[in-house]
Amino acid sequence: MERGKEPTYRVVPGPEGLLPPAATVMGVALPEEGEGLVEGRIVSETEALEQAAIAMLTRKNATLFPGPLMLWGWNEHTNQKADAFFEMAKEIPGVRIIPMPDYRPIYPKIDPEAVINPCHPNLTIWHNKIEACVFIGVHCHYANITLKMVRAGTNCYTIALCAEAGHEDAMASVPNFDIDKIDRFRDALIRVKKNGVKPLYEGKGIVPTGWAQISKLPGEALSKPEGELVQAGATPGFSHELESGLDDTAE
Repeated sequence: MERGKEPTYRVVPGPEGLLPPAATVMGVALPEEGEGLVEGRIVSETEALEQAAIAMLTRKNATLFPGPLMLWGWNEHTNQKADAFFEMAKEIPGVRIIPMPDYRPIYPKIDPEAVINPCHPNLTIWHNKIEACVFIGVHCHYANITLKMVRAGTNCYTIALCAEAGHEDAMASVPNFDIDKIDRFRDALIRVKKNGVKPLYEGKGIVPTGWAQISKLPGEALSKPEGELVQAGATPGFSHELESGLDDTAE
C-alpha cells in the first residue's frame, strides 16, 4: 500500500469471524519511527497514542497485558521500564493488569481470570469482558497470533506497544516502544482527560486480578479472599468451569 493512502481494509474490533485475514496481506503497512497505526491507517505517533488512550479510558474493563520482556527483570532497563509502566497504569482509572509471564500452553486447564496463552487468548478476553487492552513486552511471534485470535472472536480494541516494528493486526500500534514512549503514552492519557475525555471508571484505582493481589499492587479493595487467590500458571487445580477441559464427545 502506498504510504499516506487510506487502506481498503480496516483493522477494527470484531468479532470478525473464524479466520480473519492477516492485515499485512490486506495491504496494511508497518509504521516508521515517529508514526503509528490506527485501524490500519498510518498516522502520527501522537495521534496513535491519543487514540489508544481514549480506548483505554472509555471502553469496558480496560486491561494491560505485560509480557515476559516487561516481567522478567533481566536487566536494569527492564526494571526501569516496569517502573514507567506502573506510572502509566495509574492514569487509567479502573484498569486491570493480567500478566503473561509464560507462553507455554496449559490447555485444557486455564484460569481465564489470571492467564492468557497461545491456545486461546480469546477466553481471557471473553471471561473478563475486556473491550480494550494493551500488549506490551510481548514477543512479536506470540502477539501476531494472539491479535488475530482476539480480533476473530471478540469486540476487544487491541493496542500493541511494540519494542520492535509494531503490529498490523492491532487496532492501534506504535513501534520502538521504549521508556520514553511509555512516558509519552502516560502524557497522552493525561492530555486527553484534560481535553474532555471522561474515563468510564473515573475515581477508581487499579482493579486487582488474582495475580495483582498476590503481587500486593495498590488499587481497589480486594476482589477475592486470600484463600481463593490463583497465581497464573502455578496452581494445578482451578475452581471454575474450565477445570476439566473441553469434552471432545459433546455434541
